[in-house]
Amino acid sequence: MRRFSLVGRLGPDDRTRVRIVQKDSDVYEIDFLNADRRLEFGIGHALDQLSALGLAPSESAVDLVLTAALVNAGDTRVSRAINAQDGWTREIDLYVPVSDPALWSALSRRLADLLKFLTGDRWRLFFRPRTKRMSSIVPKTEKLPLDGLDEVCLFSGGLDSLIGVLDLLKGGRHPLLVSHYWDAETSKAQSYLLDRLQRRFPSPEIRSMRVRLGFDHNHLATGEVEETQRGRSFLFFALASLAASAFGKPTKVNVPENGLIALNVPLDPLRFGALSTRTAHPYFIARVNGLLQEIGIEATLVNEYRHRTKGEMVKSCADRDFLKKEVGNSMSCSSPAKARYKKLSPRHCGYCVPCLIRRASLMGLGVPDPTLYTVPDLAAQTLFTDKAEGENVRSFQLMARRLEKRPELAGILVHKPGPLTDAPSEVGAYAAVFRRGVLEVAELLDGVTAKPS
Repeated sequence: MRRFSLVGRLGPDDRTRVRIVQKDSDVYEIDFLNADRRLEFGIGHALDQLSALGLAPSESAVDLVLTAALVNAGDTRVSRAINAQDGWTREIDLYVPVSDPALWSALSRRLADLLKFLTGDRWRLFFRPRTKRMSSIVPKTEKLPLDGLDEVCLFSGGLDSLIGVLDLLKGGRHPLLVSHYWDAETSKAQSYLLDRLQRRFPSPEIRSMRVRLGFDHNHLATGEVEETQRGRSFLFFALASLAASAFGKPTKVNVPENGLIALNVPLDPLRFGALSTRTAHPYFIARVNGLLQEIGIEATLVNEYRHRTKGEMVKSCADRDFLKKEVGNSMSCSSPAKARYKKLSPRHCGYCVPCLIRRASLMGLGVPDPTLYTVPDLAAQTLFTDKAEGENVRSFQLMARRLEKRPELAGILVHKPGPLTDAPSEVGAYAAVFRRGVLEVAELLDGVTAKPS
């Protein structure tokens, strides 16, 4: 088992000797400044997009994004299989240049715990001052702040985020949409849907900030890749907070995510703990909100759909006509590139957990599901549970049977992914949405056969 130390740098002036705590760790440096002293990896582009809107974020928000970017680098370029004794838990140290190292150092333990909850890894974070030349990173804007923007909304290009944006726009709200992408399929879905949304709502113009941020072998030469990407939501939330910090007032950040996937209760004992993603779990969102408060960002992440299933989101969408027309262009699949193994163009696989929840939700849309799936008809053949096509199908079927026999189990199982102590009055609602969500998918799988080969 190896520990990794990732050192963030800010250009040629940042030659401060960094004392590596773990002497036998593999040390890699990432310089976030290019030759023109511009922030790389999409962060500079994000600042430019905000500046064009007359918005100047806080330096603390830039610190948060730099930290989240280093988290993303470690999360995607350090293999679990190679470096974890238990096949999952990695050990990664981050060394981050920030504007207020005393503030961030006081929060390092809390931040490490937050990241451990999210990814299941052991993180340590060490902060040092930025160089004098980079003491101020946020560019000055000569434009007046754009009038009318009243909140921020995450826009991933997925079905939930599409519904979230439609509900806001039909309700007369004017959000700044924040998107993060790395792969081509996610980018394509975001770009297409943003164009269609603008045509649907031509006035006022929809404003967005899209950031391509990620690390390949040219940026971090570990020689490894990790596909689980449990830390991606921390980067997404950091980018949204960067935008929100520029509003100069308390700002709501909408996190549109159905309650079933937000809780992500493990469907079987083998998927307890970090094996089940906690992207929008209520505990994680509450911890991020606490962090934002500590670093002086007046932003609050809110998931208005935490007590609704995906199907209920579809049925209550404020613009169902638009949804019916464009839903096929949204992207929910966890890995659409898998289709290439069957010599197909990238598309939804149709059998991962997000795809199954999506397929079930669209049964209530009122029109045939227009989504392209690698497995278009789940009932057309026997799905084997020792293969990807049948694994999650069988897990949903077994969980549905358990809940049908003992509905009270939902109230116990919702506590498995993480604490629900921040809002004890909502525990009953979480248990109910978990049960309804599982039964929603079970309806889709009625008549589908999944068994060991």
